[in-house]
Amino acid sequence: MAASSELTFLLRQLDSVVELAPEDRAAVLSLPYRIKAVAEKRDLLREGSHPVESCLVLEGIVCRYKMLSNGRRQILSFHFPGDMPDLQSLYLRTMDHSIAAITPARVAFIPHESVRTLIRAQPSVADALSRSTMIDASIYREWIANVGRRTALERVAHVICECFARLRAVGLAKLRTFELPLSQMELADATGLSNVHVNRTMRELRRLGLVETNSKVHGIVDWELLQETADFDPAYLHLRRQAPP
Repeated sequence: MAASSELTFLLRQLDSVVELAPEDRAAVLSLPYRIKAVAEKRDLLREGSHPVESCLVLEGIVCRYKMLSNGRRQILSFHFPGDMPDLQSLYLRTMDHSIAAITPARVAFIPHESVRTLIRAQPSVADALSRSTMIDASIYREWIANVGRRTALERVAHVICECFARLRAVGLAKLRTFELPLSQMELADATGLSNVHVNRTMRELRRLGLVETNSKVHGIVDWELLQETADFDPAYLHLRRQAPP
């Protein structure tokens, strides 16, 4: 498919971490791609596969995850429109984890060779994509600390803070509200807690007056106190534009 406004999602994400020159932006928009709709809870890529394309999230939420031999799942990260969650497949031939759609999603698949041609021709785009990959690694480190050392209340609050900050940075959250259609099971898989524990923790966050929940929409009642409760410092996201205080 020829260049289209679909790739502005990628530019929006890159703009959140680095400033690109007009010629770099035009080069990104010229990338070829194909669109695919992915049903809720279906895999985009599976562990052990050998992809020849990188996926760009256009709509919905996807996640990286690992399955254990006993059938338990650990979610490793969440990804939103503009994210390229498998960018490492440019350099690592075999997927060492899976990527799945949490909600119904639309993704653009961009040929690896086209991405390689782009980054050879546009060093600033190469730097931006490398920075995005390094930020992914930073998020991994924070998630390890979250699951390994924080309390249940801190873990769940931290995931909410991160999702709000990242969605806000790319214009997908309002001043104090954002849509986050995650089930209790998905929050449990992301935080290493049981479904019952997540349910109890969400009730406690509402009781403390930190968040409000109306179906899939979350309202941030007290952002500063929520960050303090979560032990959340957005510095690890390396965003150019932070969520409001």
